[in-house]
Amino acid sequence: MRLYSCQYCSLPLFFENTHCIRCRSELGYWAETDSLVVLEPGRQGSGEWTSFAVPGLTLRCCSNSRFGVCNWMVDAASQEGRCTSCRHNRVVPSTDTAAGLASWRKIESAKHKLFASLHRLGLIDVIERAGVATLGFQFLEDGVNGTPPVMTGHANGLITIATKEADDVEREQRRSLLGEPYRTVLGHFRHESAHYFWDRLVRDTGRLAECRAVFGNDRIDYQAAVGRHYLQGAPAGWQKAYVSPYATMHPWEDFAETWAHYLHMVATLDTAYAYQLRIAPPKDRFRASWVDDPVDPYEAENIDTLVNNWMPLTTMLNSLNGAMGKDDAYPFVLTAPVIGKLGYVHWLIRQTVAEIRSDARALLLS
Repeated sequence: MRLYSCQYCSLPLFFENTHCIRCRSELGYWAETDSLVVLEPGRQGSGEWTSFAVPGLTLRCCSNSRFGVCNWMVDAASQEGRCTSCRHNRVVPSTDTAAGLASWRKIESAKHKLFASLHRLGLIDVIERAGVATLGFQFLEDGVNGTPPVMTGHANGLITIATKEADDVEREQRRSLLGEPYRTVLGHFRHESAHYFWDRLVRDTGRLAECRAVFGNDRIDYQAAVGRHYLQGAPAGWQKAYVSPYATMHPWEDFAETWAHYLHMVATLDTAYAYQLRIAPPKDRFRASWVDDPVDPYEAENIDTLVNNWMPLTTMLNSLNGAMGKDDAYPFVLTAPVIGKLGYVHWLIRQTVAEIRSDARALLLS
């Protein structure tokens, strides 16, 4: 996530800040401009706010702010009480218990990071075109009224996250049991959102053939593929063409794992860019480890620009973790076939968003 600064006193701020600790200004995140705006009270008793940084706009806090789970703002002229992230929630943990609120806060924090990236990539336009109701989230607790264990997953636009994933110990146990190199709540959101966007960007736009040329034939039986994967595991040599063992299960999961990995890259590179972090390890003969300047990943024209910055950055992250006696922060290897798949995701997002915006401009001019 990128850094922000107080519009009043210039103190550096972070994505989830609600107050400036230097000047005590009230803050709210306005997704339309990707900014933490300093809020000034509007009409007395109206619950409305204004900001000199967004002239002519009156804002309201998302209704979920009362639970301490959201610092996003809503246009006061809108009939919607929730922000562009929270309005997709269908079921949330109980707000009557401290444990329920703690789970929701951790899960919602991850979802807001996802939605910040979707805004900056232009993918909010995809959701808006399809309709807000096409995407929903439910955060469910295991063992309620004798129900079976909750499985994190996606079904026809409804993304389910098990609240146990907010428990660090429980999540680490699951990661170890399943032999996964990486498992986080934010990772779940990035992965499961891929299934929704596959529907929108591939199936609904007639790009099935070109996507199959990259990821394989998605018409093979999914349930049979799941059973085979959990019975036999990933095939030998999977590292040559897949970003993770889970990606080998089925072309849909290969797409989802690649999509999630792309969002990992963009968000992490964006953080490095915010700090103007220049990675300059010792030059080798072919300059393969050298990056001249930090890059804004949201403006990168091609995947090579991202990967060329990503490789030395992740090497540094792993080295720093090793110095602290921790496991690699980035336990992955990007081969040429995997980079090709990442390149397709990069192109697919940019192409679809460009087409939507072109259609919108044409409509305005007609």
